Amino acid sequence: MTCILIVDDSPTETHIIKAMLQKHGYDVIEAVNGEEGIVKARETSPDLVLMDIVMPGMNGFQATRKLSKDPITSSIPIIIVSTKGQETDRVWAMRQGAKDYMTKPVSETELLDKIKSSLGG
Repeated sequence: MTCILIVDDSPTETHIIKAMLQKHGYDVIEAVNGEEGIVKARETSPDLVLMDIVMPGMNGFQATRKLSKDPITSSIPIIIVSTKGQETDRVWAMRQGAKDYMTKPVSETELLDKIKSSLGG
């Protein structure tokens, strides 16, 4: 079963995305901030990470950069899922190592399409 790590400080957003993923047979792990996301990614080696940007402490850009530079987690694709919709945010996310970028609220179809393409499916 494909395992996806959701890193988001919003319980509501996490719940909505988790429900979408579980409905389609994905296994879901949750982290509430960038630091916890890095720890869980290292411990569980998820197939993919959905990363929010605006979080207390380490933000999603910083966490994405750390994950993409760490030999243990560098092969895990990261999709940024954020309320920040500016082109500069998207470009910066890609520079930090993200594979794709989505703005909230996410549509189920777009989310599943981006996950499939990021996993090479």
